[in-house]
Amino acid sequence: MLVVPVYTGVADKLDLKKMIQELESIDVPSVFICPISLDPMLEPVTLCTGQTYERSNILKWFSLGHYTCPTTMQELWDDSVTPNKTLQQLIYAWFSRKYVAMKKKSEDVQGRTVEILETLKKVKGQARVQALKELRQLVTAHSTAKKAVVVNNGVGLISLLLGPFTSHAVGSEVIGILVNLDLDLASKKNLMQPAKISLMVDMLNEGTIETKVNCTRLIEVLIEANDFGSEKVSSLSLLVGLLRLVKDKRHQNGVLAGLGLLKTICSHESVRNSLVSIGAVPQLVDILPSLSNECLEFALYVLEILSTVPEGRLALKDCPNTIPNVVKLLMRVSESCTQFALSILWTVCKLAPDECASLAVDAGLAAKLLLVIQSGCSPVLKQRSAELLKLCSLNYSATIFLSKCASGIEQSSKLSSLGFVSCFNQQEHSVKYVFVMSAVEVGYENAGKSAPLPMCFHL
Repeated sequence: MLVVPVYTGVADKLDLKKMIQELESIDVPSVFICPISLDPMLEPVTLCTGQTYERSNILKWFSLGHYTCPTTMQELWDDSVTPNKTLQQLIYAWFSRKYVAMKKKSEDVQGRTVEILETLKKVKGQARVQALKELRQLVTAHSTAKKAVVVNNGVGLISLLLGPFTSHAVGSEVIGILVNLDLDLASKKNLMQPAKISLMVDMLNEGTIETKVNCTRLIEVLIEANDFGSEKVSSLSLLVGLLRLVKDKRHQNGVLAGLGLLKTICSHESVRNSLVSIGAVPQLVDILPSLSNECLEFALYVLEILSTVPEGRLALKDCPNTIPNVVKLLMRVSESCTQFALSILWTVCKLAPDECASLAVDAGLAAKLLLVIQSGCSPVLKQRSAELLKLCSLNYSATIFLSKCASGIEQSSKLSSLGFVSCFNQQEHSVKYVFVMSAVEVGYENAGKSAPLPMCFHL
């Protein structure tokens, strides 16, 4: 049976405090606002100056030893407060009208939602598309419509419209509705049927940008049900569609949604190998410079995960932009980004130290590592930076390596002056440095986080 919640209107005693809470997002006339709290008044009282305040607020003002009018700062010749019944009635009447109108609109939305669900049982073709389009608009804009769909078993009804013969016009509207609903476990399992997943993947590859984003978000919701097999998430068609989405710089919401799903599904080892096989590594590396901070963290996470498989490590090494693009991200966004970037660079340099370490140093890695070591990062990051710095120094004499460090630091413009002394340990074939620096601040470029540099550092 279809259920439509009904508000009984004037028969109910409306509580002013409740109405104010439920209508908190609307613009309230300034005359109804207490000048002290800037909230609507429940019990307005007027002072001898003619100014009106919420009773509790003005009494608290007096209790603090203030015997002035908070608005005019005039001294009070009479500290009594007079209830402003007329204003209180106006406030109550205004909020009552707004509240009743809101409830009426809510009833209209719920009623229309129920009507559409009934219509969907009967219509086909373009009429079905139009009904779904209106329902999608309702659930996107109104929480009451979402509740009405769930209460009236609308999730099951709408899910039945997804199948192997569903048109993309119908499918895109259905997915646009489902992604806005709170789906229970049974609903999620129903949507994980192969035919339904296949349709979502097809629309991820061929739909509009809005449809692609909705498909991506819905698949991520379904994965949370913990019953999404690796054979589904490692589908090459799904992975190709996600890579296309994250490379489309015109739509940042799509980039973020795609990277978020890639991050989630990379927990499956089979997905990592499949991603590498379709060229995900160079594609993700190449878009790093254009990503927002939030997207950068997702992309670096995915690349770091891909570096855990042999094919991923090799792909990172063979990509000419890996080292220069990743080095630039050290100390740029957040400690998490620095951690992922360091892990990627360590993997690449460790895999081919003779080839990659010199490229990394020329890209300014040594200077960036010194900044990490001197910053407020965690001890683990500092230790990894020191290890990577030593690895990079193996192909250089002490003098040449120090000059490259100094050159990189000057180019980074992070330090105003630098003096250093070095000693070279021939037996261990490693360089130990003592850097004496001026007092400066170093931190994340875009995060407002910084830490003072000590005057000296021993590596």
